[in-house]
Amino acid sequence: MTTWQPDILGDGYQQLVLPLGTDPDGEGEITATLVRYQPAGNDAPRRAVLYVHGFTDYFFQQHLAEHFASQGYRFFALDLRKCGRSRTENHTPHFVTDLAYYDAELDEALRLVRAETGGDVLLVAHSTGGLVLPLWLDRLNRRPGGTAGRGINGVVLNSPWFDLQGPAYLRNVGTVAIDVLGRLRPKNVIPAQKLDTYGVSLRTGGWSYDLDWKPLAGFPLTFGWLRAVRRGHAQLHRGLDIGVPSLILRSTASRSAPEYDPAIDTVDAVLDVRQIARWAGCLGDRTTIVPIDGARHDVFLSTSGPLDSAFRELDRWLDGLDNHGSSTRNSSVQTRTAGEPA
Repeated sequence: MTTWQPDILGDGYQQLVLPLGTDPDGEGEITATLVRYQPAGNDAPRRAVLYVHGFTDYFFQQHLAEHFASQGYRFFALDLRKCGRSRTENHTPHFVTDLAYYDAELDEALRLVRAETGGDVLLVAHSTGGLVLPLWLDRLNRRPGGTAGRGINGVVLNSPWFDLQGPAYLRNVGTVAIDVLGRLRPKNVIPAQKLDTYGVSLRTGGWSYDLDWKPLAGFPLTFGWLRAVRRGHAQLHRGLDIGVPSLILRSTASRSAPEYDPAIDTVDAVLDVRQIARWAGCLGDRTTIVPIDGARHDVFLSTSGPLDSAFRELDRWLDGLDNHGSSTRNSSVQTRTAGEPA
């Protein structure tokens, strides 16, 4: 295995390439990339965070790493295969035909983080990553020792993608078509209007990132990839048992627009937040849902007020995480407004 190398994010950040062998989807050799934040003078706490990005995304949120470090966590982030640091020109961006393929890099990243820190690991994921992680955890929890036996003590999901947007009849009919075309023509691009409103909102808000790795209007959607996502949605809707408590952060409202206007800065312009609320109970164990008024799709890329609220809610939940032991697990779902007593 290669050694840790300096990362593009600069001082305190390093990356480690994780070889994954030959792509089961036929695009040659693939890797994933583990990033760690190790600031000078850090006392190397035993507990750690492992972060997983969403679609048309990669890890660049330095303020998130620095916040967790201030709370006493070692911070790690994973760029999945064909994403961000892990993508080459031969790869179709983010393309997989089965979300379970990600188990390989998730298993290896967890092993490395545990080997380096020796303590508990908190998982954090955004959007599509918020679907990938629960599915992986459900599979882990079915193995001997379960999820908690592997040192995972909780999950934070930031606007997780729990269902396809749109009316129910279109989702049902569309899923049948996606399933057929996803098997027959997996790399064909889905005809769809490409909107850059969310990307423009982020850039207007001052967030800086590599547009080759995160284009303003997103990467094209392929039938094979969306088929894998819809199959993941179906698994989630049947009910999972991830084995650890979870916190779900989301905006209070959704809105789409053909072009950018300032109102997009205060809503989820990508997903329907009602669907996040509807399916949150499918995770199993103890689930806390906190809507953040004025938050963007990536809650941790919101404007200053909602961002401060999100960090306060995160910290309060982390403070109580150690009290959520096996004696309190009851598959309950709690929803409260940001700022209410826990």
